[in-house]
Amino acid sequence: MDYKELANLIFPTVKEISYYEEKYPERQLPEGAIVTRFAPSPTGFVHIGGLYQALVAKIVVQKTGGVFFLRVEDTDQKREVENGVTGIVNSLKDFDILQDEGMYTDSEEKGKYGPYKQSLRKEIYQAYAKYMIEQGKAYPCFCTQEEVDEMRKKQEEAKVRPGYYGVWAKCRNHTIEEMAEKIKNGEPYIIRFKSPGREDRKIKHKDVIKGNVDFPENDQDIVIIKADGLPTYHFAHAVDDHLMRTTHVIRSDEWLSSVPLHLQLFHEMGFKAPKYAHISPIMKNDNGGKRKLSKRKDPEAAVSYYKKEGIPSTAVKEYLLNIANSTFENWRRANPDKKMEEFEFQLNKMSVSGALFDMVKLLDIGKTVISKMTAGDVYKEALIWAKEYDTELEEMLENKEYALKVFGIERGNKKPRKDIAKWSDVKENIGYMYDEKFYNKEQEYPYQPAIDNKEDIEKILKLYIEKYYNENDNKQEWFDKIKALAIELGYAGEVKEFKANPEKYKAHVGDVSTVIRVALTSRTNTPDMYEIMQVLGKEKITKRLEKAIEKLK
Repeated sequence: MDYKELANLIFPTVKEISYYEEKYPERQLPEGAIVTRFAPSPTGFVHIGGLYQALVAKIVVQKTGGVFFLRVEDTDQKREVENGVTGIVNSLKDFDILQDEGMYTDSEEKGKYGPYKQSLRKEIYQAYAKYMIEQGKAYPCFCTQEEVDEMRKKQEEAKVRPGYYGVWAKCRNHTIEEMAEKIKNGEPYIIRFKSPGREDRKIKHKDVIKGNVDFPENDQDIVIIKADGLPTYHFAHAVDDHLMRTTHVIRSDEWLSSVPLHLQLFHEMGFKAPKYAHISPIMKNDNGGKRKLSKRKDPEAAVSYYKKEGIPSTAVKEYLLNIANSTFENWRRANPDKKMEEFEFQLNKMSVSGALFDMVKLLDIGKTVISKMTAGDVYKEALIWAKEYDTELEEMLENKEYALKVFGIERGNKKPRKDIAKWSDVKENIGYMYDEKFYNKEQEYPYQPAIDNKEDIEKILKLYIEKYYNENDNKQEWFDKIKALAIELGYAGEVKEFKANPEKYKAHVGDVSTVIRVALTSRTNTPDMYEIMQVLGKEKITKRLEKAIEKLK
């Protein structure tokens, strides 16, 4: 009996690998085109590190005329969660990271290189496992779990490397006849790779991000087909990336130690290996030390957190690009109006150590992103968010015409307002523009330190209503009248006058305008007051100033 007969005994019905090589030919793409994939497991929420990988994988493809595809690695079916694939697809969609092919829902896919779900590719893996057995490069292993556990225990006691290799690989040296006999007798088995490696030999590898790295060769006879007939991650990854014609595998650096095994599998199957780019994890400061962002400890580890908080997807992506290539920040400063896709992203410029996550920086980018939006876009995005997360804000935005005026305050000029970092900030930021919110705050009239005398405040407000407010004034006329009001009541008409002779005046025009601002908004700091007043209109302004006067008494 030879290996071919043994392979036929194990896999009597699978196709020859030539069938799959023909079915999935080399892709017809421009020269230099990159093919990448995002290949998560549907075992829970998408981690921000996963989104980071997907963004990088997508962005390196775009300028080369290549392909970015979504493959789902669901061979560990015990850990799979319900609607896991749809959750992954929706998470990518939320951040406009759209696949060119692959899975689109739990059951729908698009592309000529599928199925893109590993559990549906069982026959393909078995065809390549059969090929490996025919070549004498894989074999059936009949060791029970108890035997493997016992072996591991002995290895621990002997203080040697754990694993199935060398003298410990007891099924490796069975004769073909012995293997066939056990199979015919119905003994359960798995399929192992027969590693040609030796641990005392080194391999040299050039990682696209990490650069040159040396490893001991792999000498482990890893499992390639499990008892349920499905492959292990290592084997499936090699078969899939070969048949899907992946050129660059971009993944977390926790997989770096698997490179010797993966390169060995490609070599032994006669495949051209892809280039590997191992991304450092996103880290967090923790009591002076650094650690990876944790699914259990850190809410910001889940991409759903950013959607729930209403941080614009563009801001999250810009922040991740900032982490990925340190030159991005300067490029953005020099090109404030260009799309991020125009940035010349380089994989080999990525950091070899983990970047620290900085929420302050992310929110700062959020403010910049929102400040560049039109009032219409801000309204649209805030409403989409509110419909899912905040019914009170949704109600506030029912009057679209008024909301657009509110969002238009200090927008579209050279230095637009930067007070909204995320959609969950909106209600707090615009609440004072809505009477029901403004009057709901039952608080004593908030004084400002420069003018805290109730009589003076009352005079300012009364005189402004009676003599100086005119809804038809342009901005210059409006400001000139506040200045005239200040002078009439003994305040400096210019800040510099007050600073030059502080003993001569009670305060200055800026303090007078703050009295009006606080009466109208309950805040000492707001966007442009003239624009606020234009939106509020005469009736609301008069009522608010009169109410402020009442509160003084």
